[in-house]
Amino acid sequence: QSSGDMCRRFAQGVMTMAMSFQAKQAMVAEVSDVANRAHSAVLAEYRGLTAGQMDALRVNAREGGAYLKVVKNNLAKLALKGTDYECMTDAFVGPVILGFSLEDPGSAARVVSDFRKDHDALKVTAISFNGQLLPGEQLDRLAKLPTRDEALSQLMRVMKAPIDKLARTTREPVAKLSRTVAAVRDEKQAA
Repeated sequence: QSSGDMCRRFAQGVMTMAMSFQAKQAMVAEVSDVANRAHSAVLAEYRGLTAGQMDALRVNAREGGAYLKVVKNNLAKLALKGTDYECMTDAFVGPVILGFSLEDPGSAARVVSDFRKDHDALKVTAISFNGQLLPGEQLDRLAKLPTRDEALSQLMRVMKAPIDKLARTTREPVAKLSRTVAAVRDEKQAA
């Protein structure tokens, strides 16, 4: 090989590394951005799942309002630095998938919990909610949190209850007076 060929190959290798470095930077930035917008995070080991099962999990996540990403552990630690999920850095061991709840606090937990019912290979290792690290066993507790629509519905019921009570309370004296007047009228007509 000529020295020119070696130089070209070296330059191509350097460019490939630079592109790889840029791709890594982009991935760290993307995960960090999502983490800053997320309500909670789930970390699960996916060893034993097939590529098809992982694709199905990603589809379920998109439909369920969650963001899932397989990220190298060192890149994930960089991405979570300075976020509420930095507490999870020690939990990054082995091949893991990182899930963030984007629509409501329990969306990623619901997706993972539903998927685990049919796929025992998915093992939840850590959860983070409100900046606190929780063990994977707390997944179902987080998954049972109400969705955004359910929470708004509950809030509306709570806000509406005092108004309904006030309306009933203000209507009752008028209704009582009306019943009394009708009873007096009926009594006079009978006499």
